[in-house]
Amino acid sequence: MGNIQLNLTENNNGGFYYMEEGQQLGEMVIAIKGTELIVYHTVVDPAQEGKGIAGKLLAEMVSYARANHLTVVPLCPYVAAQFKRHPDLYADLWKA
Repeated sequence: MGNIQLNLTENNNGGFYYMEEGQQLGEMVIAIKGTELIVYHTVVDPAQEGKGIAGKLLAEMVSYARANHLTVVPLCPYVAAQFKRHPDLYADLWKA
């Protein structure tokens, strides 16, 4: 079972990283600018696709954004698609 780590630079650039047994299997690249959490890209190791890693990264990002009262700007195609597919779940976060 993996875990997700958030790593940010001094300028609030970085990402959420899905780690398992010391290996990075997925990442969601983000930046925090003021009250906005901008999601640029989500990638999962091709050998790990279909195991729900992107969904776990999404859930962690959403939880973090809510806990920190941030609005999400979903530039990442995966996150944008999930927000459009389930607008009721993300209406409180989504800055279209």
